[in-house]
Amino acid sequence: MRHNGSAVALGLSTLAMMASFVIWGVFSPIAGQIQELFQLSTIQKSFLIATPVLLGSIMRIPMGIYTDRFGGKRVFTITMLFLTIPLLFAGFVHSYWMLLLCALFIGMAGTTFAISLTYVSRWFPPERQGLVLGLAGLGNLGGAAASFSLPFVFNQYGFQWVFWSLAIMIVLVTAIFWIGTKDLPAPPQKKTFKQSMVVLKDQSTWYLSFFYFLTFGGFVAFGAYLPTFLKDLFHLSATDAGLKTAGFVVIATLIRPLGGYLADRIGSRSVLVVVFTGMIITSIALSASLHQFTFFSVCCLVAATLLGIGNGAVFKMVPEVSSGNTGAVTGIVGAAGGLGGFFPPIVLGIVKDLSGAYTLGFVLLMVFACACLWMNLATRRMVLNKQRTLAS
Repeated sequence: MRHNGSAVALGLSTLAMMASFVIWGVFSPIAGQIQELFQLSTIQKSFLIATPVLLGSIMRIPMGIYTDRFGGKRVFTITMLFLTIPLLFAGFVHSYWMLLLCALFIGMAGTTFAISLTYVSRWFPPERQGLVLGLAGLGNLGGAAASFSLPFVFNQYGFQWVFWSLAIMIVLVTAIFWIGTKDLPAPPQKKTFKQSMVVLKDQSTWYLSFFYFLTFGGFVAFGAYLPTFLKDLFHLSATDAGLKTAGFVVIATLIRPLGGYLADRIGSRSVLVVVFTGMIITSIALSASLHQFTFFSVCCLVAATLLGIGNGAVFKMVPEVSSGNTGAVTGIVGAAGGLGGFFPPIVLGIVKDLSGAYTLGFVLLMVFACACLWMNLATRRMVLNKQRTLAS
């Protein structure tokens, strides 16, 4: 550790991200009850699940940059306090469209991913970034907490208190974070937004975004839509579906540091070859298991393992290519991952309404994994050739 307080920064940042991710995942575990309460179609329910992911993904770009400029403590605190506004309003709404508007702003909870990783990365040296950023990513466990706790709150206390209890929780976590953390000194020269966005000209930013679109996007999409799968395909109750979804999220999250550690040891690209190949096979298996609960469950657990390892491996590469612009690259790659979680629930809802089955959705996942595998192999060859040229 280079700085005193680095362990505290990592721990409290992970706690704050975890609390924020409970909020980010608020609609998925109770989507079935909300559908019945508001008399929604499958597509309307899918949009409600996906809408928080949209803003939480796009806004990762400026929030990562602003964390670099103004410090993680300040940006994190303001973001968490902002979340209390849509949470309080959501408890009072009586129409689908007002709830959808609240869902959009609740999506700001998803930006804490970029804030957390940008903040934490400044506390640790580059050679430890894979493991450390993997540990910071444990904040994703908030999705698991949402899956098993929110259906219980809904059933015991009603629709309103799902949101009001989360508002109380985030205020308490904000106070703990503000009191316990500090910011490192700001860089001597602060980059403007335009200067930070120059990373878009770098090819590595784009292929990392493509990879994270699959790994983190797949993680978010499964976490968001798995309760619907389990309810529609296997007729599980909301509580049972939530518990099983929590298991998926926990596995994918806890194994993320292993992905970062393996990337530290053998290289991110080697790890990603295994991840993408495994996802191709798993996607095919999932498409064939939609009426076999045990087989489907095993495939989901394999997917959780692969996606979690992939998430850790991809983000090991971010500090390697960012050259002091970690906030911008973290925001862009994180946004791509979030968008990867936004589109699948909508696509799955449309596919289900039009075809009556989810099979095509998993076929599309397999095609995308093939594209990622090809891109990883192609760029790895380019990097190796460049290294040989420099050596000679």
